Amino acid sequence: MTACLAIDVGGTKIAAALVTLNGKEVQVEKRTQIHTPQNPSAEALDSALTEVMQKFAGQFDKVSVASTGIIQNGILTALNPKNLGNLAFFPLEESVKKHTDKPVILLNDAQAAGCAEYLRNDDVDNFAFITVSTGVGGGIILNRKLFTGTNGVAGHIGHSLADPNGEVCGCGRVGCVEAVAAGRAIARDAAKWENPCDPPEVFNRFRAGDKQAAELVDKSAKAIAHLIADLAINLDIQRVAVGGSVGLAEGYLDRVKHFLAEMPKIYSPEVVNAYYAQDAGLIGAAWWAEQN
Repeated sequence: MTACLAIDVGGTKIAAALVTLNGKEVQVEKRTQIHTPQNPSAEALDSALTEVMQKFAGQFDKVSVASTGIIQNGILTALNPKNLGNLAFFPLEESVKKHTDKPVILLNDAQAAGCAEYLRNDDVDNFAFITVSTGVGGGIILNRKLFTGTNGVAGHIGHSLADPNGEVCGCGRVGCVEAVAAGRAIARDAAKWENPCDPPEVFNRFRAGDKQAAELVDKSAKAIAHLIADLAINLDIQRVAVGGSVGLAEGYLDRVKHFLAEMPKIYSPEVVNAYYAQDAGLIGAAWWAEQN
């Protein structure tokens, strides 16, 4: 078995670990985590990656980096590059390769999490992972392989259309699933209430039977149910794992399944809770490196 240095670059933290895979057996060792530079510059992120690479020097056979955003030809960007501020078009591959002569593999963080979840769901050929958190993203496995697309954007399913008359999404399109269903969207709507609250409190009120909170949670869950139905009918997805802080909130998945049950059976793949939590990006990045 070879050790992969897996790095997960998120909006708030950069995690890293040595990951070894033996079939479905996963070992995550020497896990470390540092804060992602806030209001970051390219120099600050480059320095943070240098810190991680130096900590694991000489301990790995390859490097696999899962990062928020879109990675094209080794460059980190986004559907809306302004969201990355000074990190728009950051040379991620070049930054890592300065510190190693080992192979370097890059992919999106939600795609990586999808790979990790597939380790527990590899009895089906076509699988999807959906994270419903601050945003909505995903990873798609087709014919047992991660589908990234030519430009690396496959899996950005949160930018499927949910409501053509809805809110403007951060990507610039009107009515994306993310603009309806994500934690950010729930926070936006709940802030307008007479008695405003944050998303965790929305779910507390939802579970307590509050009508206004239930309607808001249902608005999100219905959008995700339709997204799952679209994946099923367009890609013949057989099973979907739902994760993220919203997706795993108590009672949420039951509402998603409720709305799926109202549709014709062909639109309803099996839907399960995601299994991996904070290590999903690391494990998935290592799995993807092994496949490549």
